[in-house]
Amino acid sequence: MPAPAERAWELLQDIERVAACMPGARITERIDERHYKGTVAVRFGPANLSFRGELELAAIEPATRTLRLLGKGTDTSGGSGASLDLTARIDAVDAGSCNLVGRSEVSLSGRVATFGGRMADAVAGQVLRQFAANFSAALEKQATAGAAATAPAGEPLTGAPPAAVEETSLNGLALLWAIVRGWLRGLLGGRGA
Repeated sequence: MPAPAERAWELLQDIERVAACMPGARITERIDERHYKGTVAVRFGPANLSFRGELELAAIEPATRTLRLLGKGTDTSGGSGASLDLTARIDAVDAGSCNLVGRSEVSLSGRVATFGGRMADAVAGQVLRQFAANFSAALEKQATAGAAATAPAGEPLTGAPPAAVEETSLNGLALLWAIVRGWLRGLLGGRGA
């Protein structure tokens, strides 16, 4: 990530801004410091999945820059369910960059579970790639806004306010390609496709 570890850690703790980096995700209500309600929507081709659920900030460890999120939700049509256990950590690389490291466990039930493991893996991989790109862009905007806020007297302030993060959606074409590529790898016994 193009930022010092402390700045990335600051962003990672802002659940609303982090959710805005996740394709199709949106926080709809903040219940308290650790509990949120929100939605996640994924669309590709004719399929449209929309989940409504709850998110809990289960643990936060400033010394190791680690947090743990637990989420659960149901498809708005009521035919599917999902749960998430995510641990994310910021590791310093040098004075100006860091790594965002994560581990997640997702459980699916109902209609969405019938899509199968390959498709779920392809969806997760695409979502995580877009999340990382959006998180990186949010850090760059934050740096630009911080630099603009310290402009010399008499010069106009430019850049987006630190809280501004563009809402994004899942790239359906890239997702479809990831699914086809995974299917071809399965057919070819794991060889490159």
